[in-house]
Amino acid sequence: MSKPILLGVNIDHVATVRQARGTVYPDPLAAALLAVDAGADGITMHLREDRRHIQDHDVKRVKEKVALPLNFEMAITEEIVVFAEQLQPPKACLVPEKRTEVTTEGGIDVIGQFARIKAVCERLKNLNCEVSLFIDPDLEQIKMAKQTGAPTIEIHTGAYADATTHEDQALEYQRIVAAAKYAASLGLIVNAGHGLHYENTALIAKIPEINELNIGHAIVARAVMVGFAQAVQEMKKIMIEARRSAYGA
Repeated sequence: MSKPILLGVNIDHVATVRQARGTVYPDPLAAALLAVDAGADGITMHLREDRRHIQDHDVKRVKEKVALPLNFEMAITEEIVVFAEQLQPPKACLVPEKRTEVTTEGGIDVIGQFARIKAVCERLKNLNCEVSLFIDPDLEQIKMAKQTGAPTIEIHTGAYADATTHEDQALEYQRIVAAAKYAASLGLIVNAGHGLHYENTALIAKIPEINELNIGHAIVARAVMVGFAQAVQEMKKIMIEARRSAYGA
């Protein structure tokens, strides 16, 4: 029997469309509710410091009105940490953040920011919040992630998704496989995400140690063509079928 794999739907870019015109639509909460009905296992939102897409009230409304667990992506700045303490999300993912980047460009540097990250992990743990660290598939970073007390990591799959040759993609894939195995051997829960879409997700979903994939932009883009519910259903189907095939089921 195959080990289930979960889908966390990131709704940030629903808000990106809204903010482009300064309207009140499309509503990220409405997208979250559609994702729930379509089979999503969680909702992910990143409240960036510059508020380029998701706004404070979006996060509060989704946490209040959506039955699925909210995965709150956040920088480790004091302002955002205090917001998280007030919000008390069931899950939080610590991510690096630069004002000039279009999207998150890499994993958080656990080694270089160990003391700060550990302190934030402890503050969030006091809220009974499951903390994950968004990190590159680097064994030394994973080793230090374990020392922070965070029970979960999310492997950054961006280099795999952005690879332009089969050889480079295969190399990045093997890095992810090795990272997932190593993290699981340390007792960490292993999630993954970034840059995953309808053509490259199946291979990642086959990795047995991976518990959950967080996917946003591709689902929102597909939703423009087929609707949000169908876009979520199609992604979930890809993941489930890939996991079953990996187990020979």
